[in-house]
Amino acid sequence: METSAFLIAGLIVALFAIFTVVRTVRIVPQARARNVERLGRYHRTLNPGLNFVIPYIDRVHPVIDLREQVVSFKPQPVITEDNLVVEIDTVLYFQVTDPRAAFYEIASFLQAVEQLTVTTLRNVVGSMDLEKTLTSRDTINSQLRGVLDEATGKWGLRVNRVEIKAIDPPQTIKDAMQKQMRAERDKRAAILGAEGQRQSQILTAEGDKQAAVLRAEGNRTAAILQAEGQSRAIDEVFQAVHRNDPDPKLLAYQYLQTLPQLAQGSGNNFWVIPSEITSALQGVSRAFSEELPKSPATRERLDDDMAAQAASDTAQAAEAAAEAVADAAKADGAAAPAALPSDPSSRR
Repeated sequence: METSAFLIAGLIVALFAIFTVVRTVRIVPQARARNVERLGRYHRTLNPGLNFVIPYIDRVHPVIDLREQVVSFKPQPVITEDNLVVEIDTVLYFQVTDPRAAFYEIASFLQAVEQLTVTTLRNVVGSMDLEKTLTSRDTINSQLRGVLDEATGKWGLRVNRVEIKAIDPPQTIKDAMQKQMRAERDKRAAILGAEGQRQSQILTAEGDKQAAVLRAEGNRTAAILQAEGQSRAIDEVFQAVHRNDPDPKLLAYQYLQTLPQLAQGSGNNFWVIPSEITSALQGVSRAFSEELPKSPATRERLDDDMAAQAASDTAQAAEAAAEAVADAAKADGAAAPAALPSDPSSRR
């Protein structure tokens, strides 16, 4: 009986000793911290690693995370300057820098940070209208961070960033914003269409202008070349005329050849004959009535024939003249005796 009592007592003492050793040794993970109170008063902060405390005298509080933490708060209703209620979601990035202050200076630092964020957000957004609130997220974030960092410094916290996750205006405002955006898009589309049409018309006008300029330059060059060609042709004709020295007969013939061209037009119902046509016709008639010039060989042969003909004609003319003289002498001899008695004056 006594032996069993000793065994039980020994077992209890062994268990107590093991429990005491377990409470004496405390292992703290990396980036963690634990506050220790001795007899109800803050004694020290356990660093990461193996730590020893006095059991039953030292009280070790729960682990405090020293890493940067991310907390997303639920949407909070905020009234803007133009009396519109918007729902704003915020995300907070903070880190515990002093475990003692975070544990003893504030009862619940997480709840305190949330309430401070909501209060500051309402103060900042309350001085802005809806449009400025939607377009000034960076300004709101910087103001929130400045206020929170200053207020949480004594709590052993450091606010690294404050981000606005979403800003939800009322449904009626969303519908109005969608209509406004649709109208803006339609306006931009109309403006772009008008600009495109304007540019198209400008480019078309410039193209027509350049085409007209090039066409006019081409016509001018063609006219200049045609005038130069006509000038050269006239000059060549003039030089050829003066070089060949044509007589008036050829000129009259050419003049008559150009007269039919005056009546070639379809609307020439009345044709005025110039006065020079009479002299031209006379010149042409003389040209066809006179003997055309002969070639040198023909001219020599004709000269011989004409010389022979002229000799024979001369002989015949001499004979005819001799005969005429003889006939005249005979006629004078026969008429003289008859004429004398019939003259009364001679008888007196």
